[in-house]
Amino acid sequence: MRHVGYKQANVLILHKSLADDFEKFCHANEGPLPLLYRSKPGDWKCPSLSSDSDIRTDCLQYRVYEHGACTGSLKSLKEYSEQLKNMVTFYLGCSFSFEKAVQNAGIPVRNVEQKCNVSMYKTAVPCYSVSAFCCNLVVTMRPIPESKLEAAVLATCELKEAHGAPIHMGDPGLLGIQNLSKPDYGNPVHLHPGDIPVFWACGVTGVEAIINCKTPLAFTHSPGCMFITDLKNDNVTFRSSREVPQVHCISQDPLHYSIVSAEAAQKIKTLETLIGIDPGDRGIIHLHCPEELLKACLSISHAQSVLITTGFPTHFTYEPPEENDGPPGALAIAAILQALQKEVAIVTDQRAMNLNRKIIEEAVQLGILKRPVPLLSYQSKSADSALMFLCENGNPRRPRFDHLIAIERAGMAADGNYYNARKVNIKHLVDPIDELFLAAQTLPGVTTTGVGDGGNELGMGKIKDAVKKHIKNGDVIACDVAADFTIVAGVSNWGGYAIACALYILSTCEVHDRYLRKAVGFPRLSNKMVWLSALPSVTKEEKLLKTLVQHGVRSGKTASLEMEVDGLPFYNTHSLMIEKLRETTQK
Repeated sequence: MRHVGYKQANVLILHKSLADDFEKFCHANEGPLPLLYRSKPGDWKCPSLSSDSDIRTDCLQYRVYEHGACTGSLKSLKEYSEQLKNMVTFYLGCSFSFEKAVQNAGIPVRNVEQKCNVSMYKTAVPCYSVSAFCCNLVVTMRPIPESKLEAAVLATCELKEAHGAPIHMGDPGLLGIQNLSKPDYGNPVHLHPGDIPVFWACGVTGVEAIINCKTPLAFTHSPGCMFITDLKNDNVTFRSSREVPQVHCISQDPLHYSIVSAEAAQKIKTLETLIGIDPGDRGIIHLHCPEELLKACLSISHAQSVLITTGFPTHFTYEPPEENDGPPGALAIAAILQALQKEVAIVTDQRAMNLNRKIIEEAVQLGILKRPVPLLSYQSKSADSALMFLCENGNPRRPRFDHLIAIERAGMAADGNYYNARKVNIKHLVDPIDELFLAAQTLPGVTTTGVGDGGNELGMGKIKDAVKKHIKNGDVIACDVAADFTIVAGVSNWGGYAIACALYILSTCEVHDRYLRKAVGFPRLSNKMVWLSALPSVTKEEKLLKTLVQHGVRSGKTASLEMEVDGLPFYNTHSLMIEKLRETTQK
């Protein structure tokens, strides 16, 4: 039932012995359970919400729960007045309170149009448990036209007492919801063409908690029969434009959107501009793809397990043939992923395994990595080798990684060969790791990013026409294999540093953090110092480059064993870039 303009509340009534733990449970899961008021035992009024209320009769219908089972529905709780003397009432915010704000923003509310209750679903997302209270998140779903997604987030994000911003936009399967036409509570709501399912945390989560704790007696309102307060719904006001959320699509299959604050997005765009300079004057200015750094890092932020590849054996007459652009950027990404408690592995050429193992061991000793990164190699033995490598038992529905990153990795050209910038074929030195990126294109939920500085690197296939047109030898050397996101930098290592910095920015963005944890549990900002210490610094990168030089890993352009990368001196070029990136990140 809807009382447009007035705040509504979900109601849960529990024995007083459980009240303190339930209040802690609400504070630990503020998205689904925004606590408006907690009564004293036996108190049927809530003066801060309503002037003359009686919780025994003020909801149109109630549900009775005994030992975790719903045993009936009632129009009044007066017959339980004696038991209620030892019970406490919790009034929790309700999403019906924001529907007026959504309509005022010019967004259709389909469940209102279709004159039915909103759809509610149990998810596979666990809430933060407190004592006996332990359950999965319940959500409401409202279909929103794609062009109105950002407006829907804007309309609701400040209404914290009505569940705030959405916790998911896109494929319901990502929440563990199998069938939108079969809600667990409420009614099915029909999506119009072009509508995206948008999910908000829901107070019915509290009902699931009561069911699971199996308390002898508890009461709730019946779904859709909320308590109506005397309070008017809020209008949305932002403290500053920096906090305004932006919506970005990060995957088409499955469809998935993410949220970030305008301030965080702007910082990441600044990082992208910083690394986009062209110190080698190679024409990379023509290869830029705006906002790819932001979208790639939003996708990586949602990933649980990331596979990184690097290695460009451009110096085919030397041993080792590797250049020193790539590994430092790859390790910078690995370091922040470790700090963010994501799984990370590196795949490289079989012939370079020992060299990479030594580099990783020394990176741990230097404090760049917290622990060694698993090192893998890939050989193409059959048509399904890539699938077997990427997925458990080759099952496309069970990928081992959800994001692949190639940074300064030799990429396959249209003729099947691998070329350095001087048009020399180095195929005999390169394992076919490109096959993993091609296979990833066929795997739902596996996204890819390519980082390069010349167009012949793995993942640059997305911009191959621009490479052929603007880069020397581009018609021959252009990589033909595309990644979902393409990050072009003056030096590929800079792209790796920028990814690390952007992931830090996203992790410290409250708007993004809340979306990432689905508004359950506590903000993760207490880990800020751990993340900060994982970022690349001039000192760490200087030590790492010295280590690479000691192992005979040479500068890309000149093949010199000096403190330089791509022919550019570490001091006053690379060191300045690292300082600028850190400065932008910590602003």
